[in-house]
Amino acid sequence: MKFLQAILRTLFYVVVGGVISIVGAAFFFMNWEPDQDDFPVRGIDVSHHQGAIEWTKVADDNVAFAYIKASEGGDFKDSAFARNWAAAGAAGLERGGYHFFSLCKPGKEQADNFLSVLPEAPDMLAPMVDLEFTGNCARRPPVEEVLREVSDFANAVEAVVGKQVLFYAPEDFYRTYLKGQGLNRRLWTRSIWHSPAYTQDWTIWQFHNRGSVEGISGDVDLNVLNSELTLEDLKI
Repeated sequence: MKFLQAILRTLFYVVVGGVISIVGAAFFFMNWEPDQDDFPVRGIDVSHHQGAIEWTKVADDNVAFAYIKASEGGDFKDSAFARNWAAAGAAGLERGGYHFFSLCKPGKEQADNFLSVLPEAPDMLAPMVDLEFTGNCARRPPVEEVLREVSDFANAVEAVVGKQVLFYAPEDFYRTYLKGQGLNRRLWTRSIWHSPAYTQDWTIWQFHNRGSVEGISGDVDLNVLNSELTLEDLKI
């Protein structure tokens, strides 16, 4: 009987220890962030999915910049863009707009959609185009086609805005379509819980996709600016 009790007690401690370890690991990963001394300039990217945002609270929570979704594909316009753009500016945050690029629509058509929403604001951050497979259409065009359409998008936007478009590209998209192609655009990387490994030449690094910020109910993407740059560099 004592032997059985000892076994059960041991199993109990093992299970409890395992649960504590899992909870501890989850807490660590959900709260991990790059060292603020190394990457002091922090930002978020948002869309209508974040719902109503209290931008003053966001600005008070060590957030310096925000990229706000303006459009997607050939005709979708984010319903929260105008509201978020105005309120983020009023709260003192540096702002930039972004477009989610569809692999099923021509680049020039998408640029026209984006430009129809993006305001004329000389002090805004450089526009960003979101290039990724997640949430995209099922089509996977050849490299040459994607490069042509993305270039058409970037050239059309840059001609109007006068700032170089920033490319957001997670590793899978980057390796499939962008690596070694000489597009000569600044890169926004996505590398959750560790520094970017697929390229050392990056401008912004998204380090969390389920972060927490005061003023936003629910998850939000968290980003840092390359420490060798300033937000003024992103206005070019």
